[in-house]
Amino acid sequence: MRRRNFLAAAGLAAGFQAPAIATGVRKLSMVTDWPKGSGMLSSAQRLANSVSEASNGRLEIDLTPSGGLVRPFETFDAVQAGVADMFHSHIGYFEKKSPAFHFFSGVPFGLSAEELFSWVKFGGGQALFDELSGQFNIKAMLCCSTGSQMGGWFTKPIDSPESFEGLKYRMSGPGAEVLRRLGAVVVVVPGSEIVLALQSGAIDACEWVGPWMDMKMGLHNAAPYYYYPAWQEPGTALALGINQQIWAELADEDQRIIALAAESEYAVSLAEFNFNNARALQQIRQIQGVTVARFNESVLQRLSQVSTTVLEEIAADDALSKRIYTSHREFKSVIRGWTLIAHSGLS
Repeated sequence: MRRRNFLAAAGLAAGFQAPAIATGVRKLSMVTDWPKGSGMLSSAQRLANSVSEASNGRLEIDLTPSGGLVRPFETFDAVQAGVADMFHSHIGYFEKKSPAFHFFSGVPFGLSAEELFSWVKFGGGQALFDELSGQFNIKAMLCCSTGSQMGGWFTKPIDSPESFEGLKYRMSGPGAEVLRRLGAVVVVVPGSEIVLALQSGAIDACEWVGPWMDMKMGLHNAAPYYYYPAWQEPGTALALGINQQIWAELADEDQRIIALAAESEYAVSLAEFNFNNARALQQIRQIQGVTVARFNESVLQRLSQVSTTVLEEIAADDALSKRIYTSHREFKSVIRGWTLIAHSGLS
């Protein structure tokens, strides 16, 4: 089946009629924080292709990898200022703008990938996301999911909360603050340097994405202990951010194309990461010298207690952060009951 026909069949083209004759081509620039060869960059490219194909070529997105047009992690600023039209990134990277952005990318003991999308789409999350990102001249929406992460790679076993004392740990976001309060030393290390840092002893532990991306990086060659669950990010989402002036200039039809393409890619990327993570985890389990283990209950209970305090402090930052936190927490209390029942029959 041709991709255009597939998109139409999947519902991406539903709700609008493609023009018989394109009246012109609108080119949009997309900056990303993903290096070449990453699963996140391929997801961004699929999204760009879907927009072009669903619009019959009327919308073209020129995508650049990390560092291509702007420096890494300056993508948000570039779109806010109008230097680029849109970004594809982990919205939590921009916590200095507002720590509340983490609720739309992943927080400790938060929502799974499926639950997060449900909250944003049907639980009031998108309106809050619009309000938060709108303060920075950006229209934001979820566009990719890497699914559940793992708890991380360690050079020594973690058998109690005290095991984190003095541990040099590469982590970012709210999870990093949780670790600090458990006595860990949080170290900022670029992704490209993590393996060398583990091997040299510069760090004792790290988390990255999940089995697929972790194996690609070679983390299984640098640390022997691989722990789960991903308490720090149970379901990680990436976001598409569009300059508000650019968004307002687009016809309603073109806005729907982009929004539906983002929703479609969220589902496709989650399926892709689940598939590749499953295969990679099988391979990791067979590697001699690597131990895949679950954090014990004393560790998880302590991490959960501290995480609650950290998230409450983020919520206290301002009134909007409080409303986002409250909506997120209340939605979790409702949907988790269903999630546990829905998955209880799995074996």
